Amino acid sequence: MSAKKKIKITQTKSMIHTKKDHKATIIALGLGRPNYSVEQNDTPQIRGMINKVGYLLKVEEIND
Repeated sequence: MSAKKKIKITQTKSMIHTKKDHKATIIALGLGRPNYSVEQNDTPQIRGMINKVGYLLKVEEIND
């Protein structure tokens, strides 16, 4: 059984002066403040959220 791919998402910028739906997307990703990081499974839904607020994030693939 193959392991699911993981990605590390780090918020690099503040959410101040962003749209409400962008703030909601950041919260849904599990972030909320600059320099916070979370690990998420690499799914199309997560990638869509990243594309929406990519200007606030840094994304790295995790190799296990």
